Formats: sequence, structure tokens, C-alpha cells
Amino acid sequence: MPIITKKKQIYRIGEPLRDYLTKYSREQSLPVQYADLLRYEDAITLYDNKGNDTLWETMLYPGSDVNDILMALKTIYAQLKADGDMSVMGHLTIDRVDLCSYGNTKPFRVRVRNKVNDLFDYFYVKNADASRIYGLELEHILSPNRISYLTNDHTLIEEHIAGIPGDAFFKNQMLDPNLNPTRLCKEFVKFNERCFVRLLGDMHSSNFVVDITPDFDEVYYRIRAIDFDQQSYEGRKSVYMPQYYKQNQAIIELGMQYMTPESVRQYEIEERSLIAGRLRVEQVRLGDLMSAMRKDVISTPAHTEQLKQALARHYRNNGFLTCQTMGDIVWKSLELVALH
Repeated sequence: MPIITKKKQIYRIGEPLRDYLTKYSREQSLPVQYADLLRYEDAITLYDNKGNDTLWETMLYPGSDVNDILMALKTIYAQLKADGDMSVMGHLTIDRVDLCSYGNTKPFRVRVRNKVNDLFDYFYVKNADASRIYGLELEHILSPNRISYLTNDHTLIEEHIAGIPGDAFFKNQMLDPNLNPTRLCKEFVKFNERCFVRLLGDMHSSNFVVDITPDFDEVYYRIRAIDFDQQSYEGRKSVYMPQYYKQNQAIIELGMQYMTPESVRQYEIEERSLIAGRLRVEQVRLGDLMSAMRKDVISTPAHTEQLKQALARHYRNNGFLTCQTMGDIVWKSLELVALH
């Protein structure tokens, strides 16, 4: 089973990727940067409603800065959600700013509260990492999910992706009498295939959420990645296949009960066909993205060599052996889907 033992290097946004982000309105001027949020005065440990340490800390900013910071964050939320229209933001307030110091990008999580009905929303402020941005953009283009994010210089703003965290779902929902195990396992097969085709790694249960949609006579599921740090970085093929993570064992065992090899193969083919359709629809945008990605360095030479060798064996296709970058490898993987 795949184990990632070292934190991934952060890769700065290069000029080709920056040009892409500007062209597609992802790059925007922001009123506050990631580095500005590091100038806090103190921090308080954040506990959940059961008294457990969440590993997040709530930031306390100097009195002379706090109003400006909160207004800037509110403006960013308007840019992310309403194309910058502040007229619809009067009833919203920034309720809290939290920092997670153990993550790769040490993200800030901003909680936005609706003063009328007391509902909450979140967004994240992160240290921009090029490979993560490629992951976000590939998710937006190739998956059934749309992703809202913004960049500015070395800062990345991400929307919150709602759903039940995978580890919590496996712990609390697997015995639910309303669980539809066949549909859940089908979605996991399709999720596994999406990750492998576009080479998104580290998809254990803490890095995805389960979105549940009740219908009039069924329950539908969608599994959504929420962490894109490991886009095309590791060299081992198994890293890009969620089926091999021990944290996902609960759904693997369920699949062994309810799925046959024939149905698994059917759903893999279905998902590849859906990806191929998205490739055709978004061929110009994807071509622009891959033009930047194929020039970029987002992994080590050793990882790149290891992965291209592994995929050449997996697909029995020596075309992977000519790849020079991780972007080349992703492009070759997508070519196989498009030509299928």
C-alpha cells in the first residue's frame, strides 16, 4: 500500500502557468496576501464540540490591523462568490480566522457568518503551490465538479468543498440502514479511475469527502477530492489509486461484497468515456493548461522517471518513455483516454 513519508516541495507559479491563470480569470488582485495573515499577535487552540483538539488555532490580530484584515477577507469572499460585488455582502461578517500548522501549505481557514440566519461558509488562504493549482484546474476541467479558486502572486484562495469527510463517513455511516452499498461502491470505482487517469495522488479517506443526495427512491453519492497537493508528484503508480490506501479499506471490503469484476470494469470504462467527453468540450482550455504544465517542473527527475516507467508497463505503451516532465506524463495519460 502507498505511504507518503515526506512533505512535498512547494513549487512556485511559473510564467506560463501565470499567463494561463490570467487568461482564465483565476489571477486577480487581492487586498490581502497569505504573508499578511502570518502577522498575528496570538493564537488560541481550537477544540471541536466534543472537546477534542482540532489541530487548528484561531488567530488573534493586533487591534490596529484587525478591522482592515477582516474587511479585506470579506472582499476576497465577494471576489470568490459574487465576482467582487460587495453590495450582497452587507449581512456577512468574518467570524474567525484559523491556521493549520501541520498542512503542507499551512492553510488559513476563514469562517464567514451570515448575520441574518447564522449560517456559516468557509474559504481558505494558502501559500500558492503550482502542482496544487494544476490539480485544482484538472479537477475543474475533467471531473463532474466545478472548482472556485483565485491566485495572486504567492497566494492561493480556495473555496470550501462541502461533504462528509471520508474517514468520518467510513466510521459513522457504513452501518446506516439507508446506505446504498452498490451505488457507493460504484462511485468509489469511478473516483479511483478519475484519480488514476489525471494522476492525483494521496486520496486516502482524510483527503476526500462524500456528498450524499437523496432522491425519491434512491440515495446517490459523489466522492470529491479536497486536497490537491499530490498532483503528479510521486513516482509510484499505486499512489494515484485510492483502492490501495489502508484508510479506504472499509469501502474496499464493501466493494468485494457487492461488486463483480465485470461491473468494476464497466464503471471504469464509463468514467473514462465521461472524461473523454469533457476533454472534447474543454479541448482549448485543456490544451492551454497542458501547454504550461508540460514545460513546468512540479516533481523530481527520479519521480518522473519512476512513474513513466511504471505507466509504460501498466498500459503496455512505450510512448510514456519519451516523457520528460510530469506534465508530459499527464498529457500522455489523457491522450489514451481521448483515443479510446
